Amino acid sequence: MTDMTISVSPALKQWIDERVALGQYADAAEYMHDLLRRDQADTSWLRARIEEGLASPIIDAEPEDVLDAIMAEDPDLRG
Repeated sequence: MTDMTISVSPALKQWIDERVALGQYADAAEYMHDLLRRDQADTSWLRARIEEGLASPIIDAEPEDVLDAIMAEDPDLRG
């Protein structure tokens, strides 16, 4: 593993300290690792969706109707 030093604002430091104090993470490094893993997963998911879109055919439906159909298929997208 490689070491990395970062600087954060006092407000971000407080936020990290609060997460650690709540017991969600053992320390600030574990919190940062979790954020980075989540970012990687989100980026992979987004890239896959872009590739899926580029490979799909062009349709004549209204954009709102397309979005409604997509959200109906995936409850996580409803927010």
